[in-house]
Amino acid sequence: MYINTEVKPFQATAFHNGNFIEVSDADLKGKWSVFFFYPADFTFVCPTELGDVADHYEEFKKLGVEIYSVSTDTHFTHKAWHDSSETIGKIQYPMIGDPTGTITRNFGVMRENQGLADRGTFVVDPDGIIQAIEITAEGIGRDAQDLLRKVKAAQYVAAHPGEVCPAKWKEGEATLAPSLDLVGKI
Repeated sequence: MYINTEVKPFQATAFHNGNFIEVSDADLKGKWSVFFFYPADFTFVCPTELGDVADHYEEFKKLGVEIYSVSTDTHFTHKAWHDSSETIGKIQYPMIGDPTGTITRNFGVMRENQGLADRGTFVVDPDGIIQAIEITAEGIGRDAQDLLRKVKAAQYVAAHPGEVCPAKWKEGEATLAPSLDLVGKI
């Protein structure tokens, strides 16, 4: 998967709010989504990241964004982790099980020699098109605050054709309107 490409078709089972639910690419249409891939349940950096996203979930929801965490574990493993960890127990977003690795491969973050996902984050617009990607190495955790900033920037640019968000842009700050007059002036 690459920037400005459409999410490939998929269907999977997720653990969500005490239930197992079916999730597919059709669920993405008409709303913003974040796919948050991580290597495995019951590990070390992963729960800190998932807990951080859980702590900011209401902010994402206010922006009309659904979060989907994904690992190659099963939805049953997600439930067991949710039931046994205080940090994971606060998660209210769908936790997709991808034991076949189909979704993980579709997004290009499968470690084939291990059967695990890399730490990959994908911001997807309401048309199912990827607008932002972040991939980090095993030992580098991600930051939900920065993810929120990227989502807001992607939403701003989508709603304001002809404007772009400069480095470190935050909601309410000035944007740029690329033009010949700006060339060499920044």
